[in-house]
Amino acid sequence: MNLAIDYGNSLIKAGLFTSYELQERREMVTWEDLKELIAKLQPEQTIIGSVAERPESILKRFPGENVLVLTARTPLPFTIKYATPETLGADRLAAIAGAQLRFPQQNSLVIDIGTCITYDILTQENEYLGGAISPGLDMKLRALHEFTAQLPLVGMENEVELIGDSTKNSILSGVVIGSEAEMREIIRMYCDKFPDLRIIVCGGGSKYFESRLNENITYAPDLVLEGLISILNY
Repeated sequence: MNLAIDYGNSLIKAGLFTSYELQERREMVTWEDLKELIAKLQPEQTIIGSVAERPESILKRFPGENVLVLTARTPLPFTIKYATPETLGADRLAAIAGAQLRFPQQNSLVIDIGTCITYDILTQENEYLGGAISPGLDMKLRALHEFTAQLPLVGMENEVELIGDSTKNSILSGVVIGSEAEMREIIRMYCDKFPDLRIIVCGGGSKYFESRLNENITYAPDLVLEGLISILNY
């Protein structure tokens, strides 16, 4: 079995795979937790995609282990057309690989709702063109609190109404429904540009939009882990 690790800004997510099949999924906070997991599972190979720490720093943590750290220089099953590939986050590369695995040779838009909301497009010719990065839900909530004198810090909730009847609910409406409107319009523009577009939504924040975005959307919460293992197998 092989291990895929998504080292994000908030959590470390790990998936144990047999070939392309996810067998077990874990979430951790510290590298010590991850080292214990690797020692326990003893995977044949491990791939790590990190947006929180540089590749050379990660490799120092695993001397003697069979570990691949994903970068834009890693051999990939698609062509990168991004102008600055060295600046690409590993999560974006892995999400695109996951979309390609699910929908080969199809135009695919990946929306990853995490610390940031990222939009990434892969063409049916297997060319990754780029996309967009905007603030995520928690980032917007924190910004409203930290850049104003009186707005409170609000936590996410599942039920959000269009018309906020309190300051708290007005903030939630602005953040959640504002993000929904952003996603709807970006989806529309990409659909106008790319025929027969597949739309895949992933990331921890995707759960807040499953009942809101009623387009023909595939929800894939483990897409980044799937993409990491696809790159490892490639």
